[in-house]
Amino acid sequence: MGVVLLFSHSMSGSFLEKKFFDLKRWQRFLISAIAVMCIAAPIATSSYAIQDLPTLGDADREGLTPVVERRLGERIMRDIRRDMDYLDDVAVTEYMNNFGQSLIAIRPEVRGEAGYDFFFFVIKNPVLNAFALPGGFIGVHSGLIMAAQTESELASVLAHEIGHVAQRHIARMLGQQKQNSMIQLASMVLGALTARASSDGAMAAMMGGAGYAMQRQLNFSRDAEREADRVGLQMLTDGGFETSGMVAFFGRLQNASRNYSNNIPSYLLTHPLTTERIADIEARIRGQRYKQYIDNVDFQFVRARIRVLQDNSVQGLRETKAYFENQFTNNMQTQQAAAKFGLAFVAYQQGVFEEAANQLQEAYRLLPNAKQSLLMRDLDIDIKLARKQNDSAVTTADAARKQFPLSRLMAYQYATTLLEAKQYAPALTFLRDQGQLYRTDVIIQHLLAKVYEAQGKRALLHMTLAESYVLSGSLPSAIEQLDIARKSDDATFYEHSVIDARERELKERWLAEQQEMKDLS
Repeated sequence: MGVVLLFSHSMSGSFLEKKFFDLKRWQRFLISAIAVMCIAAPIATSSYAIQDLPTLGDADREGLTPVVERRLGERIMRDIRRDMDYLDDVAVTEYMNNFGQSLIAIRPEVRGEAGYDFFFFVIKNPVLNAFALPGGFIGVHSGLIMAAQTESELASVLAHEIGHVAQRHIARMLGQQKQNSMIQLASMVLGALTARASSDGAMAAMMGGAGYAMQRQLNFSRDAEREADRVGLQMLTDGGFETSGMVAFFGRLQNASRNYSNNIPSYLLTHPLTTERIADIEARIRGQRYKQYIDNVDFQFVRARIRVLQDNSVQGLRETKAYFENQFTNNMQTQQAAAKFGLAFVAYQQGVFEEAANQLQEAYRLLPNAKQSLLMRDLDIDIKLARKQNDSAVTTADAARKQFPLSRLMAYQYATTLLEAKQYAPALTFLRDQGQLYRTDVIIQHLLAKVYEAQGKRALLHMTLAESYVLSGSLPSAIEQLDIARKSDDATFYEHSVIDARERELKERWLAEQQEMKDLS
């Protein structure tokens, strides 16, 4: 139901448009392209195989190579991460990426020729929407996650956006815009030639060309939605998700966006009308056998956590607390446990740590398999640390990281508890090992810097901070940290050599990036 002329109704005047409207030429184009790919009601409309979708021609892709597409996505993400609406919460981000990667594992070919490393993130925004950025970055509004009642409903959104990336719609839209620009230019030339004979004829020629180009753009965006639908539906079907749950979800989305779309003619909708798409999806899944998909134990907990984080002001927490208290009247045990978890997190945010611990124990009691929840363990550790129960926090975190050996969240928590317990030697050993295994993990570098600071190792502190800035994409700050490290009294001869070599490398990279920006402008 994304009502779009140049911008989706749910994005116009919102996060992306406000934050990136002043970027250079490439970025300015990308915002209009990205906005067309925003959805308020993503649905799947075909069971065609991914390999049956049209192969992109070189003409469509020549303007934006996969490498450039990824770099542009990374630059946009740097701005997003600095924005107050970006939900910078490790627990939420880990859940979203674990879930998103499980979808991609169903159809690995969606990574494309460039082998995109997808990243999923959340924006604090009550509007029901999601969007794909260049290079495999997929954003979801918090309001949409809270509106989804099951993981199957959430999967329908993410699979749709994965489809946009898999089909490289941004690159193709760039090729389309080039063709449209030629049409508009030709109409202007024709108008200028006609002006001597008839001013009305000249205006008609110019307006006709502009209108035709606009219609081509709208047609392309509708086709892009259908292609993304095909990819999405196939992923849902192959992954064993409940495709029937999509219809109910789209009905809620239709109601939420009714104020936007009632008065818009269907031919101006870049997404087919919601009622049409609901009817189409019902027809396509009618012959499928029902599949029951069991949600991850953390799904309801992550929704509760997002609800708290969306507005953690004093008034916001009061309203959220009232919501969870009302939700506890629900007869479903999972919903009751999620309500208790939400109340525990609200109390933690309010600094009432004993109440938080009591509410969390109630959640554990209500849900027998709560021990399998990463989010429950995470909040348990946070509450213990807040209550200065450092030794107990270390024990809990150590057990959790062994239970979830691939969880980055539990690795961070274990290192944090060691730091709080002032166990610097084991913390240093653990973080160094983690740094070798996960070289692009910026949080590990931040934690390692805290260990060096606690130990009074100034040179190593600033060298590590430099690496964290490199991973965050801030090369000037990294170079500044290296200069501070060089001037530290405890810097050894070997460390001076490392600092000098790294500084030269980063300065060359910074100059190259500056030149690349000039070339794109």
